[in-house]
Amino acid sequence: MEELLLTPLSGWHRENGAKMAPFAGFDMPVQYKGIMAEHKHTREKCGIFDISHMGEFRLSGDGAKDALNKIVTHDLNTLAPGKCRYGFMLNEKGGILDDLIIYCQAEDVYMLVVNGACRASDYEWIASHLPDGLDLCDISETMAKIDVQGPQSLEVLEGALGGSWNHLKYFNFEQIEWDDDPMIVSRTGYTGELGYELYLPADKAEKLWKKLISDERVMPVGLGARDTLRLEVGLPLYGQDLDTEHTPEESGAGFFLKKESDYIGKSGLGTVREKLIPLTIEGRRTARHHDKVCLPSGEEVGVVTSGSFGPSLGHSIALAYVKADEAEHDEYVVKTARVELEAKRGSLPFYTEGTARKKLD
Repeated sequence: MEELLLTPLSGWHRENGAKMAPFAGFDMPVQYKGIMAEHKHTREKCGIFDISHMGEFRLSGDGAKDALNKIVTHDLNTLAPGKCRYGFMLNEKGGILDDLIIYCQAEDVYMLVVNGACRASDYEWIASHLPDGLDLCDISETMAKIDVQGPQSLEVLEGALGGSWNHLKYFNFEQIEWDDDPMIVSRTGYTGELGYELYLPADKAEKLWKKLISDERVMPVGLGARDTLRLEVGLPLYGQDLDTEHTPEESGAGFFLKKESDYIGKSGLGTVREKLIPLTIEGRRTARHHDKVCLPSGEEVGVVTSGSFGPSLGHSIALAYVKADEAEHDEYVVKTARVELEAKRGSLPFYTEGTARKKLD
């Protein structure tokens, strides 16, 4: 059995009763007090998440922008220092190798945040397509990532870091010093709520985590609630909703693609064979990854990629790839291992009360 990697906070999680499970090669907390409680607390107050399994690369050198622009779908020509942007890295056929956020730290200096399970393959892909003279460094093992998410996250952040943070706009970040070490404070997240992602040296993670958890408004949250939170607002998960067999256009994310310049995989776009669609299911019975999606007539037209009960909604929800010419029906049937579930085509986000884009005073 492969030995699981640990985050800088793995010891804290186990000492504090977290239920642990393998994820992306790491020993990760799934829940502490329960998925429902952690989900509700994040929607109403503030949850903190150990997301240190993610990968971080630093790319720098004269011409870094132009070189990276040819590898990713992000338009780096309009990405100024202090701003970050979501997008994709594609293979030659337009399939998604990974979805990632790119941070512009300075002219020709970028931090790329990639999915933990894709870290090694992403690094190899990027390195193989860069010209000589640029510095690409995998800094993942030196960094920790803590997410602070929820309507009260601004107050929690200010209590932990000091100062005022209401000036930071959505998908903007600042590079500061905390406890005599560099930290990136990014107004981003994966929950649909107002939130911040903090990147800091691995050896400072537990000190910051304990400071955050000492706030009575804060609850530690595991990957279980992180999954229900992201699904309620329609955010995809790589390896389930996104993969090398589907393009951003098929996943419903074509609007993230830059139009003016070429990049690897652009020539493979344009043909939409399947569409990722949202489904709503009454009651608590849930569809699961790989469940078949059929028309009411019984014809099989797709497959579920993500499914869960939506705690904020009171019913179950799912995402599914469906044949493009069958993706606009009002009603479907999901065939699970035990029962058939009636499903209706929904709209995204399922949960519409999120505070992520809230304007702060």
